[in-house]
Amino acid sequence: MIKIIVGVLFGIAFYFILADAFKVPYMRTSKAITNLAKQHQEKTSSIDVWLGGFAGAIAKRIPMNEFKRIELETDLRTAQMNITPEMFKANAIVKALIIGVFAVPLYFIFPILCPVVIFLAFVLYRINMKSVGGKIKEKRAKIEYELPRLVANVEKTLKHERSLLSILTEYSRNAGPELKHELDITIADMNSGNQEAAITRLEARVGSSMMSDVCRGFIGMIRGDSNPVYWSSLAMKFSDIHRQRLRLEAQKIPRKVKKLSMSLLFCFMLIYVVVIIAQIMGSVGVLFG
Repeated sequence: MIKIIVGVLFGIAFYFILADAFKVPYMRTSKAITNLAKQHQEKTSSIDVWLGGFAGAIAKRIPMNEFKRIELETDLRTAQMNITPEMFKANAIVKALIIGVFAVPLYFIFPILCPVVIFLAFVLYRINMKSVGGKIKEKRAKIEYELPRLVANVEKTLKHERSLLSILTEYSRNAGPELKHELDITIADMNSGNQEAAITRLEARVGSSMMSDVCRGFIGMIRGDSNPVYWSSLAMKFSDIHRQRLRLEAQKIPRKVKKLSMSLLFCFMLIYVVVIIAQIMGSVGVLFG
């Protein structure tokens, strides 16, 4: 009992010392900042704000390979995460330390659990470091989901408009948030520099084979070759891909329903088993009583 109390008090004291050293704000302050960020439509969580002091101090001391830093910076920009590579890595380290710090009081209570907690902290660190890749895949999937509509719009607009810049500007007003973000960057890039280079950078940012096909048609339009046949065949191709994806999504639904049905059946069976066992135990008690 004394070891448990000492371990808990040591853990609490260790946390307050670190919080004071790294100037960690109170949770009430973090919530106020989060609410202010929501009013300005910025995605900020209370945990990230609360741990900003820890992460900021660690970020200044993190050594990173220049190539990996540039690669991570590109991925963060693609995922629309306005954060430096050092700060992103520091956030992952701090979130892992939240779990790892429990190894200190556990050392006094159950020393055998310390390696388990450290392993969980390492797993959490790896998950956080890979989260940017998941966000990029999610963003790419949403853009690809909207590309058939963009291609169909270009195919119809070509009958009375040949300016790619005008077509993209008009479409971006009603585009989804992910595609709109990329189109706004591309439109600004086209207005300030070489249009072909802007389309090439759009293709590189999205990193999708479907977007590559679209950008190939865009470059043809810039060079004066609108090629309605290309856009018509591309619209048919994308429609087929879209139908296939919808079919796959529809096929996943029966599996989910089947899992829920099996879970419900298991619960009903468990109720009957518990009742039967209770009755048997009661009967055994009467026989041997």
